[in-house]
Amino acid sequence: MYRAVVQHAGNHFFFTIIKSVTISIGLTMLVASILLPNSITLVFWIVLCFFLLLTIGGSRLLARHFLYSFKQHISRIPVAIYGAGDAGIQLSMALKQSIEFKPVFFLDDDHNIQNTDIHGIRVHSPDNLKNLIEDYAIQRVLLAIPSVSRYRRREILQFLEKLPIHVQEIPSLVELASGTKQVDDVREVCVEDLLGRESIPPKISLMESCISDKSVLVTGAGGSIGSELCRQIIQLRPHRLVLVEQSEYFLYTIEGELRRLLEKQTESGEKIELIPILGSVLHRKRMQSVITTFAVQTVYHAAAYKHVPIIEYNPIEGIQNNIFGTLHMAQAAIDGGVETFILISTDKAVRPTNVMGATKRFAELILQGLAKSQKDICFSMVRFGNVLASSGSVIPLFHKQIKRGGPVTVTDPNVTRFFMTIPEATQLVIQAGAMARCGDVFILDMGSPVKILDLARRMIQLSGLTLRDANNPDGDVAIQFTGLRAGEKLYEELLIGDNTLPTDHPMIMRAMEESLPWQQVEEYLDKLSIYSKEFNYIELRNILIEAVKGYQPTTDIQDWVWISRANLSDPADP
Repeated sequence: MYRAVVQHAGNHFFFTIIKSVTISIGLTMLVASILLPNSITLVFWIVLCFFLLLTIGGSRLLARHFLYSFKQHISRIPVAIYGAGDAGIQLSMALKQSIEFKPVFFLDDDHNIQNTDIHGIRVHSPDNLKNLIEDYAIQRVLLAIPSVSRYRRREILQFLEKLPIHVQEIPSLVELASGTKQVDDVREVCVEDLLGRESIPPKISLMESCISDKSVLVTGAGGSIGSELCRQIIQLRPHRLVLVEQSEYFLYTIEGELRRLLEKQTESGEKIELIPILGSVLHRKRMQSVITTFAVQTVYHAAAYKHVPIIEYNPIEGIQNNIFGTLHMAQAAIDGGVETFILISTDKAVRPTNVMGATKRFAELILQGLAKSQKDICFSMVRFGNVLASSGSVIPLFHKQIKRGGPVTVTDPNVTRFFMTIPEATQLVIQAGAMARCGDVFILDMGSPVKILDLARRMIQLSGLTLRDANNPDGDVAIQFTGLRAGEKLYEELLIGDNTLPTDHPMIMRAMEESLPWQQVEEYLDKLSIYSKEFNYIELRNILIEAVKGYQPTTDIQDWVWISRANLSDPADP
């Protein structure tokens, strides 16, 4: 009995007290009946039993009551829990013991449990939430609905965002089931819940086709897409996974994470060889040596510079990394006997207005050109839009800006973007690669485009803050329009032409894109190499305009070296 912590004693502990008292009374009665037969009445033992239960159990109940009452008087944040199911009940019990939150009531759509009490907490209808917030001074609503569909979750968030309340949530059902998160690990609402996209479960046969029991290489393995590709690949049991990354820190980080994942898999008897390679895709001989040494069969080429304004100000580096990096990796793959080569492309390659998009489209042209003359290797490309929470994504930026009180910066009130979660995008990339015929360009179903201004407003409101504008000058956070940056578009596209074909996956389409003869691509590559060495920005831009259909730069050349040199001398003079 003394091992139990009184403050957290539950029903099991009081059953222990009853058993202890009953056993002790029984033993004492046995001894007394032997030593002092017929001297003590049964009434005495019954009274003694109740007396012991009252003093031993009652004193502990009283102590627990005072400790709980003391905690109730501590200044805690009053919260409502949306969802009175198992997750909500577990959350309420955990929060009762916390010093941060005080659960006041449940909200639930089930009419059968409304106006009932669960563990002393009343269940209310969500329709009454506006009045309940005022009556109980509720500061936050915690979503405890891990098993509902994303569409239904979006409906709930749309209802809650109209109220002056901070909304947070508990981890998903998958995270709870895997043990990586606890029910009381409260966090901000995931942006994918705001978008309401319903992801389709991957087809295991497609996922395993190019990976299971094979030697797989991922370039840019430490980046947003590359690292998630590695996580997905590890789960599909390859024979070997080779990580190619030019950033020492990123390589160190992803290798450590994958090693920890492999430790868990090793316990189940699975052994996967993990090879971290520090190097650049621009070093063709180095990449060929890696591919040959580790008998690579599948390559996912995710290494690229992707930040539009940065590449606009540093076009030569964008050309080198995105164009020649792809060329050298493709040539190394051919020489190394690779079976499948998948390029991670972008929607910005469609009718680009910036150097980044133009270089990615040129990278597609390289693979399309090589595909026509190669029979032993299958080249394919997968094109998709923005992924949530990637490096450079607008979502983490909005979170930081809201946390420090704003302003939240939006480039233009009409700007729209496609969004997809990183795990969903990488799963679709893997499945698309399994369906590829040589030279295929795949596009992913990104759903409907999202207006960035609406996204910013919703994130502000779900943080429990109000928008400061002309209609509400006393609001908490303002939105500031900064104007489109160099090379940016108001909207993005996924398809150059109008022709698409369905595939075996409903969210993956095969695009019928135009391509260039390899001989013509080689001529452009020779010129790009020469003019890059000469720092001839004008000719570099002209070649990209000529080679990439639809490329229409929206600004003058932005490179800092070009601008500075133009003010002093001939800009084409190295």
